[in-house]
Amino acid sequence: MTSPSAPSPVRPSPAARTLVVVLAVLGLAACDPALGATSTGSDPTGAAGSALAAARDLTVKGRAPMTGYDRELFSYGSVDVDENGCDARNDVLARDLDDVTYKAGTRDCVVASGTLQDPYSGEEIAFTRGQDTSSAVQIDHVVALADAWQKGAQQWDEATREAFGNDPMNLVAVDGPLNNAKGSGDTATWLPPNRAARCGYVARQVAVKQTYDVWVTAAEQDAMVEVLSTCPDEPLPTSDASWWPEGADADAAPAEDDVHYATCADARAAGAAPLHEGEPGYRAEMDGDGDGTACE
Repeated sequence: MTSPSAPSPVRPSPAARTLVVVLAVLGLAACDPALGATSTGSDPTGAAGSALAAARDLTVKGRAPMTGYDRELFSYGSVDVDENGCDARNDVLARDLDDVTYKAGTRDCVVASGTLQDPYSGEEIAFTRGQDTSSAVQIDHVVALADAWQKGAQQWDEATREAFGNDPMNLVAVDGPLNNAKGSGDTATWLPPNRAARCGYVARQVAVKQTYDVWVTAAEQDAMVEVLSTCPDEPLPTSDASWWPEGADADAAPAEDDVHYATCADARAAGAAPLHEGEPGYRAEMDGDGDGTACE
């Protein structure tokens, strides 16, 4: 698990701030100590139509309680939204896997095998349908159902929840264990270990949240902006086409300090609690009794 949270910026001296403003007025760039990067005195917002611009425009609110949440309210896999006779899970497997074969007698609906170029890890994963093998490849809701529930979906009608739960733009076939590790995490608490996929992943979260008017927390928006600022021209997705770069090198071993939970509530929401000393995400300040286990 990873997170783009950054350390607190160094506050520049009044003289440094004055220099930045003067150079900005002159149209020159300066290294702004407050930003830690080359700056012209303005925070980039992203071009029109970019995921970065859209991320900055999302509604920001606090997280609502989980009261009344049930995955079944989203009818995932039980409705055929595109009316092709196949359920959403098999539609996504057929879309995202290579060398697909189908179970006999299912009218090319039930995927029996295939090969996944996993966007989250950057690894190739063989998929074979079976009681002990199917879980190697799972279908992830890019914007998790529980996350949406806490950020607007409680007020939706049944049809909207069904559409969201089965929307192919919000569904992607991924490595099963990584999907379990993500849990209901948002951008502030989880990112794909494969760094090459992060811009596309966050851009798709932004697109889904914009489409369904799902709000974000302040920490989440900050994390989205931080990721997308490294790729300010990343377009806002408008379809369910694959969003990860073909053949991109993976960096599937994030440093431990890449994993950050602002609070124990965030760690629990991501399914990572309790956190043990030496494990990614553990911080001594979260361990109130100093016993080596935080967020118990």
